[in-house]
Amino acid sequence: MKRCVDSALTLLAVAGLLQVSLAAAQAVNPYGQAQADVRQKAALPSAAELENAGAVIGDIVIDAQNIFDLNDPKEDKALFRTANRIRIKTRDGVIRQQLLFRSGDRYSQRLLEESARILRSARYLYDASVRPIAWHDGRVDVLVTTRDVWTLNPGLSFGRHGGANTYGFELEELNILGTGTSLSLSRKSGIDRDATLVEYKNPHLAGTWASLMARYSNNSDGSLRRLDVDRPFYALDSHWAAGGLASDDDRVDSLYDRGKVVDQFRVHEKSAQAYWGWSRGLENGWTRRWRVGATFDEHDFAVARGWTGATVLPEDRKFAYPWLSFELIEDEFGEFSNRDQIGRTEDFYLGTRLQASIGWADSALGSDRSALMFKTSLGRGIGHTERSTLLLRSSVAGRLEDGELRDTVLDASARYYIKQSSHRLFFTTLEASTGRKLDLDDQLLLGGDNGLRGYPLRYQGGTSRALFTAEQRYFTDWYPFRLFRVGAAAFVDIGRTWGDTPVSTRSLGLLKDIGIGLRIGNSRSGLGNIVHVDLAIPLDGDSSIKNVQFLVETKERF
Repeated sequence: MKRCVDSALTLLAVAGLLQVSLAAAQAVNPYGQAQADVRQKAALPSAAELENAGAVIGDIVIDAQNIFDLNDPKEDKALFRTANRIRIKTRDGVIRQQLLFRSGDRYSQRLLEESARILRSARYLYDASVRPIAWHDGRVDVLVTTRDVWTLNPGLSFGRHGGANTYGFELEELNILGTGTSLSLSRKSGIDRDATLVEYKNPHLAGTWASLMARYSNNSDGSLRRLDVDRPFYALDSHWAAGGLASDDDRVDSLYDRGKVVDQFRVHEKSAQAYWGWSRGLENGWTRRWRVGATFDEHDFAVARGWTGATVLPEDRKFAYPWLSFELIEDEFGEFSNRDQIGRTEDFYLGTRLQASIGWADSALGSDRSALMFKTSLGRGIGHTERSTLLLRSSVAGRLEDGELRDTVLDASARYYIKQSSHRLFFTTLEASTGRKLDLDDQLLLGGDNGLRGYPLRYQGGTSRALFTAEQRYFTDWYPFRLFRVGAAAFVDIGRTWGDTPVSTRSLGLLKDIGIGLRIGNSRSGLGNIVHVDLAIPLDGDSSIKNVQFLVETKERF
């Protein structure tokens, strides 16, 4: 089961010995939980009253909690005490640096809520809350509470979907010495290639909002090198951003039909990008952001060594272009639970969000042709109630070349949640894509690896596709070994493709499957959110399909 061995805490006593000698370096909360509890009992005005009174931030108390709560008798066990003892908690300074306020700033409930969302997005934290705890002399003290997860992964991984297995070995740490920095070394056997990967991520270089990601992968069919440096718009009121990346990827790509490889070729992809962004920040509930940048994108194709089947090579492409983008964001978020996760706080974006960019590629800039490059997306959340939520999103990206659209894809999706009780939820999603004069290497596929669970991976291809899924979700209170949250689902998937491509056979029409699944929420580890174990029965397709598909995979959502 993919990334479940890392959660077997019997490995902690061995893997964690490397960190024991460094545990004394962990910063200590000078207030302590007891004092925080006393301060919390003081009567507090409402958030609106604090803001109207012109209150300023007083003391900021950081309560960085370990993996297990030893005040809970169910977690005060020898194994759990050992797990807490042999790892280094996230440093108070790392948490404090991600807050959008400092002592002496004007009190803003919005900034407290946004700071909590930023903290909850970190993989090394299970949950976070930011709230006022005391009001005195025009100052309001704030308590920041976080809960760590186990971030060392010395284990094996296994996954299965669409009739294909993946497996690997990983040595990964997501929170080195409590700094939020991650380093991983892995050897994986995947569907397309075997890869030995080394990756380093530092989300807060030198205590700033700048991040660094470096990745090198030595693959069975080539290699990948990538470097990203970025200082993003980290908050709604951020006023500038900048970044750049460079990537060199040499690999063998395959084209699929009915779950089988029908074409194969080598592709050498080189890309680079740099940008600068500016904004006036949050104004009247809306944030407007502008970016200017330049992109280089080159794809060279060649016959794959060892491939004996028919080969249709995509056309080489090289684009170099400046671009301008605009982003509009509405300040509208919601906090829910038992939607896409089990037993943890989930942040949903419920406002309107528009992103659009346009660029011009020309031979004078190094391109092999002239083209207008464009990309835009629009999202919206509807239904700000605890009972129902609808999330809508659409996007279109491609290029205008010689007066016609090429490699242009229009995507649209709707996700609808209906909460029936604290333990039951009905979920549906509809996703659709349509392409126009797609590059040969850009396939629109439908199969067991992208939502049609009863069928082989990459089963059907075409110029358009659609997929509808309905799930009855169950969230239990079962908490085995205080390590896992457990849920279940019964589902129906219905999808099809349209249109002819050079390598795809004629569409089989509407394909349907039904199934049941177990969901295991990895509540103590940052190395995988939800493990899916599904049994899916195909109701259509050809005679080569197995009567039951067995799937095991880790996903970010239920």
